[in-house]
Parts: sequence; structure tokens; C-alpha cells
Amino acid sequence: MPSAKQTFSDPVYFLALGFGSGLSKKAPGTCGSLVALLLYVPLSLLPFWAYIAFVCVAFLLGIYICDGAARKINIKDPGAIVWDEFVGMWITFILVPEGWYFLIAGFLLFRLFDIAKPWPVNYLDRQISGGLGIMVDDVAAGLYAFASLQLLAYAARTML
Repeated sequence: MPSAKQTFSDPVYFLALGFGSGLSKKAPGTCGSLVALLLYVPLSLLPFWAYIAFVCVAFLLGIYICDGAARKINIKDPGAIVWDEFVGMWITFILVPEGWYFLIAGFLLFRLFDIAKPWPVNYLDRQISGGLGIMVDDVAAGLYAFASLQLLAYAARTML
């Protein structure tokens, strides 16, 4: 695993390891997801089209940086790489309703789907390698969390 000094001096490590959040000894994916949640706050001020464009660019960039970092570390999908969690979280929060409770629910839903890896997340995780493989299972988890959060928001609106 790269040191903090390597992480903060190498742009690929810096991004792939979530600005250092992936260096956490315990639950680096959760730490990365928390940082992604914090970064979502200013991102939420973007117009919808710009937010979607940002997430798409972050995904494409993630394929490159996650692949580069995994090759340098020489591990297929090291837990320290959390850029994929960033993108998965940002997918979860597309069109998220206002309210801190929806942000917490989205965070928890994303972590649930990222950890549990229901089909096809688990299939994608096993079958696709490289940077795309690192990214795609978290994108799928983000899509599951997005759909669940939208259903939760719909249920909350109809019950009120």
C-alpha cells in the first residue's frame, strides 16, 4: 500500500485513494463514502446537466486512475482505492430530495449495496478486471441505491 507521502505526492494515488481517505486502516470504503458525501454538498449546487456531466467525467477518469493505482500497488482491487465509492455515492445522489435524512439514507443504502454486492453487482465484480472492473461494481451499487432512495422518497411523499 502506498504511504501517505506517496499518496499526497502522486496525482493518481491522490485521486484513486480519495484524497487520502482510502488510507484508513479500518473501513476505507466507508471513509471514502463519507468524503464523497461531504463533496456532494458543493456538487449539489451545480445545475442538473453539469452534475451529470461531472459524474460521467469522474467515472471515465476513475477507470484510468483506478487501473493505474491498482497496477502500481499490484493488487486487482485494493481496498484503499475509493474513487469508485466516490462515483457510486454521487450516482446515488442524482435527484436526491432535499433533507439531511435523505443524504444519510443514501449513504447507508450505498454502503449496503456496495458491501452486500447483490446480483449483478457480484457478477460484475468477478467478471470485469482492470480500472473498469474496479469502477463498475460501485456504479451498479450506486444505481441500486439511487433506485431505492427514489422509492423511499416516493413512499415518504405519498404517506404525507
